[in-house]
Amino acid sequence: MLMNKKSTGKKKTVKKAKGNKNLKTFISSQKVAARVKALARRISKDYAGKVPIFIGVLNGSFIFISDLVREVTVDVEIDFLKLSSYGDSKISSGEVRLLKDLNCQIEGRDIIIVEDIIDSGLSMKYIRDLVLQHHPASLEFCALLMKKGLSNLSFNIKYVGFEIENRFVVGYGLDYAQKYRNLKEVAILLNG
Repeated sequence: MLMNKKSTGKKKTVKKAKGNKNLKTFISSQKVAARVKALARRISKDYAGKVPIFIGVLNGSFIFISDLVREVTVDVEIDFLKLSSYGDSKISSGEVRLLKDLNCQIEGRDIIIVEDIIDSGLSMKYIRDLVLQHHPASLEFCALLMKKGLSNLSFNIKYVGFEIENRFVVGYGLDYAQKYRNLKEVAILLNG
């Protein structure tokens, strides 16, 4: 750990993620795990007596959805979509492309879309429009992270792990140029 001085003169502890000098822990693995369990309890209660289909948005959601469904106490089915809007950049291109479609039938089913992070909301709008074409019984969204004030969504994100400021974060499935997904915590990329 490093000690940094704030402008107040007090010392602040800064923990480097996984020993990497280019990363700073933003949300600890313990806080992530606790929040995933809390979301799973809420989803289990909301879907008691139902068998929802969890649809993970690849690649970023794979760790989150894996941990989430193992904590949910109702039966579930799982499928994945893969979109592209970032490439290897930190900034969305503004264009969403479908790279992998669903394998399951979703008509008349309860659907929960699981995403790693929502910033502009562009991908969520695209997915919502795509899924609603198939007439599900219900459609909800679950995101580990949601950036405050950035999305301009006309619908609610029912399950949110953490609301965060507009920062570029990595870890727990989130990447920068396909790196850092394997971190157990969410971290801020200091250089890169």
